[in-house]
Amino acid sequence: MTKQQGGPPVRRAVVSGSTFEERIGYARAVVDGDRVHVSGTTGFDYASMTISEDVVEQARQCLRNIGAALAEAGCTFADVVRVRYLLPVREDFEPCWPVLRRAFGEVRPAATMMVCGLADERMRIEIEVDARRGPVGPGAGLRVEPVAGDAMVEEWRQVHNAVVPPAAMSWVQARERAERYRLANAYLGDVLVGCSTVRPPEGEERVATVIARVLPAFRGRGIGAALYEAGMAEAEALGAGAVETVVLAANGDGLRFAGARGFVERDRYVLDGESDEWVDLRLAARPS
Repeated sequence: MTKQQGGPPVRRAVVSGSTFEERIGYARAVVDGDRVHVSGTTGFDYASMTISEDVVEQARQCLRNIGAALAEAGCTFADVVRVRYLLPVREDFEPCWPVLRRAFGEVRPAATMMVCGLADERMRIEIEVDARRGPVGPGAGLRVEPVAGDAMVEEWRQVHNAVVPPAAMSWVQARERAERYRLANAYLGDVLVGCSTVRPPEGEERVATVIARVLPAFRGRGIGAALYEAGMAEAEALGAGAVETVVLAANGDGLRFAGARGFVERDRYVLDGESDEWVDLRLAARPS
């Protein structure tokens, strides 16, 4: 849930860059606690503010725009509970069904289709959705997959750099990391939402390091817990005698997450030539 620590749910606006949002005064989506409300969205490509004449292509672009808004709000099409279709011409609706089914066929949200005029005569379809950011996990659309291949290494790097910008890696550094450590990515449906690192056990104590990272918009949904459990299982399989983790001190969510799982702070430090503080923590009990 999107909350202030110890406070009520936070209302947050998501904007897309559409000139309509600025000129009229609305947001592409609003996150209100666990609820996400996406405004009526048409088939404009917001980067170029152009729109196809074909209603099916407009429907595809509507869904691209909605998918981007949902991702920024911390959810996906799998979280949609309500969809409304607005079309000036009722005969245009059926040709769009295959495109709509690809997005919603497994989700099966409540749906309404209305025939009505739209704001611009070029618009042939408008789609509005409501979603709910509930807990997720394996079996509920979440996949945790070992990093394999350059494309997954790049995805891992994107999440790593977004969560810990002071330690941002180049492609070469990420590739080298993939050769030495056990890396994994987390996906909610087809959306990249997190990553993890497991450093194999080292030293006499056989200390492994397990780090779970979740993109800020997707936190609070159980994704970090799934990554952590997968990482702990990997560390145990590698014969770890103890487990440590490291968190950027400014990452309050990460420190709370580690503390809730029994990690105890061992050291705080600032790397030479840097200003960001890091925290090393160790799990109080040996993994079992």
